[in-house]
Amino acid sequence: MDIKILIIEDEKPAQEYLAGLIQQLEPAVKILAKLDSVQSSVEWLRNNIADLIFMDIQLTDGLSFSIFDQLKVQTPVIFTTAYDSYAIKAFKVNSIDYLLKPIDEVDLRISLDKFKKLSANDVKPAFDSLLKALEETKQSYQERFMVHRGEKLMSVTTDQIAYFEGEDRYVYLIKKDGSKFIVDYRLSDLEQVLDPKLFFRLNRSFITHFESIHSMVNVSKSRIKIELIPKAKREIIISSENSQDFKKWLNK
Repeated sequence: MDIKILIIEDEKPAQEYLAGLIQQLEPAVKILAKLDSVQSSVEWLRNNIADLIFMDIQLTDGLSFSIFDQLKVQTPVIFTTAYDSYAIKAFKVNSIDYLLKPIDEVDLRISLDKFKKLSANDVKPAFDSLLKALEETKQSYQERFMVHRGEKLMSVTTDQIAYFEGEDRYVYLIKKDGSKFIVDYRLSDLEQVLDPKLFFRLNRSFITHFESIHSMVNVSKSRIKIELIPKAKREIIISSENSQDFKKWLNK
């Protein structure tokens, strides 16, 4: 079956891995494009048509769901995600499917076979069901994180968390008592599972709980310097582009 596929994924290695795995299973497949953002995807879809879309949830400029707010997508979508706590049940409806990263060859085979069995009438109800389910579950946020130190495992509740810090290739959970643990999340993933009323993404390296903000000082060009408790080893500056959103969050 000659299938024309669009891949929307913000990580280059993941793009290449998925494309290679698809073509290994379906040699006749044609990969039309590999995109990494909401904006580029909207622009491409306004002028092109694919038979099937593989779509990551978190893209460089936001959630891929916002694509559906900007145009009417009639193409079946298989979502890919690095975490399984974001309305997963919503993806198992009609023509919609999801693949949990790292993508397994067997799961990909099942998803492709599911696509082959679709009729054109299956697509629209699936999107309606997906968006309805997302609307119903959007207020469900993660309340606990499993962490480990050596052989010891423990569960940390969100009210114990001071902030998350990204450093090099790791993300750390810092508790209010100062203890520090590596977590298996990207900061972009954490933004989707944390309650936005309590947590805010300060910059590329920090997500903080509201109660852990010790002081805020205006600096040049509308930027804001933040001091956290426990004190971070690095200076934390909120950019002028992000400062207005931060102030709105403080006023909620």
